[in-house]
Amino acid sequence: MIPITRLAALVIILLPVTAMSERPGIEGRWLNGDGDGWIEIAITDDSLIGKIVGSPNDRPGDAPRHDDLNPDPALRSRPLRGLIIMSGFRYDSDGRWVGGRVYDPNSGNTYKGTIRQVDANTLELRGYVGISLFGRTETWKRDDD
Repeated sequence: MIPITRLAALVIILLPVTAMSERPGIEGRWLNGDGDGWIEIAITDDSLIGKIVGSPNDRPGDAPRHDDLNPDPALRSRPLRGLIIMSGFRYDSDGRWVGGRVYDPNSGNTYKGTIRQVDANTLELRGYVGISLFGRTETWKRDDD
């Protein structure tokens, strides 16, 4: 028979492993709702981040696009490719990521955000100011080609 203290320690050790195994496979490349940006989503230190990795509209020889609309003039010359636009999302449950921030380079605004993974190939990203009621939801599609 296992002593209760060992059983409790085993449960405490296995809980994070169980929670991590329940997370859906969100990592990969996604096409944003506007269809003009590929975002690479990765999980680092148990937090989700997303960075711009290109655009289906990019053509060979095109000049790199920059963060022209950033409210901080010192950041307007940074290239969009490689820019982290999503950070701080923590897995909640049932395919939901919460507590994150989303930067929209098309407006220069940063929003609070939530993500819901509808299925293996569909995300709903909600960006909002203040409370979720005052926001907008975009549907992103997986694009791992």
